[in-house]
Amino acid sequence: MTKTLRLYATATLLIAGLFFIVPAQAQNAPKRAITKIAGDLYRFQNNFHFSVFLVTPDGVIVTDPINADAATWLKAEIKTRFNKPIRYLILSHDHSDHSAGGEVFADTATVIAHENAKATIVGESRPTAVPDLTFSDTMTVSLGGKQVELTYVGASHSDNLIVMNFPAERTLFAVDIVSVRRVAYKTLSDSYFPGWIHALKKMEAIDFDILAPGHGPLGAKADIAANRGYMSGLYSGVLNGLRKGETLESLKSNLTLDEYKGWGRYKEWRPLNIEGVYNRIQLQRRAR
Repeated sequence: MTKTLRLYATATLLIAGLFFIVPAQAQNAPKRAITKIAGDLYRFQNNFHFSVFLVTPDGVIVTDPINADAATWLKAEIKTRFNKPIRYLILSHDHSDHSAGGEVFADTATVIAHENAKATIVGESRPTAVPDLTFSDTMTVSLGGKQVELTYVGASHSDNLIVMNFPAERTLFAVDIVSVRRVAYKTLSDSYFPGWIHALKKMEAIDFDILAPGHGPLGAKADIAANRGYMSGLYSGVLNGLRKGETLESLKSNLTLDEYKGWGRYKEWRPLNIEGVYNRIQLQRRAR
């Protein structure tokens, strides 16, 4: 029997005493999946990012493309699985790790975002499609007898973040502002306080059951209240500490937020959360 060895940029694995040559492209392949949330609403995973899409008799409503490669993969999967055109693309906010790749859908889709998002996408030449439609407070998108309700929650995580409620599926898609039993991301770049806390209150007033975050597992409405508790404790703890003259290092040691020790990334990101809020309060404080 003839054996052929083909050489690639490789990693060598030793499993049960046997050597395997693994092509580099296989090592770096993104983790992608489509899962049903409820009814005709599906969740798309690209590594650690998630978006959702709604299938209707008249076409598909997609949300954050994530990047051009991910959007290209998703577009092909939707074609294969459902054989329906993509009619709307809704961007949750301007940040490129969620909005990039919108041009992949723009050949058939009307692109929707908050008016502040369009200004940033255009002004900073973000790598995505320029929104065709914008709104200031709320907007309802209807297609094939189904709806998605868009709500601007105010300056929070960015100044243009919207959440998307799918009423028939009882699901709220909320990106970056909330996660399930995990502290906030690192230093909370591009964030506004106490607007973030007010935004979570606004989300709690929406009628839904299933929470679909932009990162991590699905959750429930109660997870928004839990996140609000964490962010309120974080913000008030840093603010009160500053008023007492505490340093950043002192706050990192003393503001332990013990109630949330069991949350994901608590050890690594709690000090960074404190640093992010500290810096934002310092920037906004009036000089003596």
